[in-house]
Amino acid sequence: MPVSVMSVFGTRPEAIKMLPLAKRIAATRGLAGKIVLTAQHREMLDQVMAVFGAAADYDLNLMRPGQTLSSITADVITGFTEILTRDRPDLVLVHGDTTTSFAAALAAFYQQIPVGHVEAGLRTHNLYSPFSEEANRSLTARLATLHFAPTARSVQNLARENVTAHVHQTGNTVIDAFATTMREGYRFKSGQLRGIDLSAGRTILLTAHRRENLGKHLRQIFRAVLEIANRFPDIQIIYPVHKNPAVMEPARELLGAHPRIHLIDPVDVEDLHNLLGRIDLVLTDSGGLQEEAPALGKPVLVLRTETERPEAVEAGVVRVAGVDTADIIKAAHLLLTDNAAYLQMSRALNPYGDGHASERICNAILEFFNAR
Repeated sequence: MPVSVMSVFGTRPEAIKMLPLAKRIAATRGLAGKIVLTAQHREMLDQVMAVFGAAADYDLNLMRPGQTLSSITADVITGFTEILTRDRPDLVLVHGDTTTSFAAALAAFYQQIPVGHVEAGLRTHNLYSPFSEEANRSLTARLATLHFAPTARSVQNLARENVTAHVHQTGNTVIDAFATTMREGYRFKSGQLRGIDLSAGRTILLTAHRRENLGKHLRQIFRAVLEIANRFPDIQIIYPVHKNPAVMEPARELLGAHPRIHLIDPVDVEDLHNLLGRIDLVLTDSGGLQEEAPALGKPVLVLRTETERPEAVEAGVVRVAGVDTADIIKAAHLLLTDNAAYLQMSRALNPYGDGHASERICNAILEFFNAR
């Protein structure tokens, strides 16, 4: 009998990183996979599923207006427990640091089903930053049996917490996703992107929506972006704006009137990855873009005070610019005026792997169950 593996995820970033693995599981002899969606996020999750041509075996469809971390946690545990009692897998796979991941891992633990943690071992060592992700990934590590760490630093972080059994350094599955999403001659699906001339000077991609940046920090970031656009007339900035009103309203207020700052709707993963291949610089408070952009030779300035991906900083592909307006302007100014500094970042070696992380994870799962 094949090993039955149930992959659980609920947000767009999880889906981008888990679907290449789900595809590999389906193609691996000795493994049988099923997909469970919690739909902690709905619309953007469905976009990624469509891009990968994937279908869910179970969909909890939990997204509700006004949902809280507590309500998501309770709903995932309750809903996923019902699935586990009906269709008991040999292994549950969760990803990274979402509320879905922690709650699903806890539900599997209560059923005494082994948990595999994909993208294990990332740490800022500040329990409240990012919130609630740092707590989620740390707690998931305590519940997991198999740990699939993307880098040597992630392995070391786990070892410091006395997590050393069944730890595998695999690379990051997000690099595997490029095999599905990136294409020569790609035409954007977004009409807004098609309307932007990417050959007109240099282009910066901005993403900013993280919970801990909402309010004062987000306004500081936007003021820096506005100043960068004003200083460099050959620069245009593309900002897919998160639908959260706490992001949309200050974005429109501070950035909406500038002719070279394009506020567009969120784009799907195919558009995003192919856009990354055509721009010059990334400003982001996202985690995933710190891994994706360097794989395509694009320097990244992180709009946060710390990162759980320090290996990217050490490799020279990412710099932490912070959330202070002057600091962000200074960091961007250097890369936009110093060609040597730009080339040093764009040509540095990406630490997140070679596009074969999913294969390594499948091999580790087979090895674990064969040994048992």
